[in-house]
Amino acid sequence: MDTDEVARLRAVIGRLSRQLNASATHEGLTPSQASALGLIGGRGPLSLAELARLESLNPTMVSRIVGRLDELGLIRRRQNPDDLRAAWVEITPDGRAMTERIRDSRGQVVQACLDRLDHPDREAIAAALPALEHLVDELKKLSTAEP
Repeated sequence: MDTDEVARLRAVIGRLSRQLNASATHEGLTPSQASALGLIGGRGPLSLAELARLESLNPTMVSRIVGRLDELGLIRRRQNPDDLRAAWVEITPDGRAMTERIRDSRGQVVQACLDRLDHPDREAIAAALPALEHLVDELKKLSTAEP
């Protein structure tokens, strides 16, 4: 891919991400809160440091997000038994129900948009999925590689 195509790909991924994140606001969560809740539900329990790393956020912002999710009863904090100075966060049943609603809502939004595209565009998107999945794997390798 040339430089322009790479820039277009990054822009499209960014716009898709923002649109999907915005689709969680009907649940009363900010995009950052919805993203953190999804990570905690999918990978938890997580330490606050791990959550900050995964979300690429500073610890102060993560603390605010976790505080709000805890206030809403969507997650709970618990002490790390191996390091009593550290806390882990885990999803609650209410939090799990919300993540499922958000996931279902996002799926419906994407499906509705796909239904509006013509057949060749839908086929092209479906054909691109394996390559996009490989791209995600390569990005993960880069982000976890030693500097």
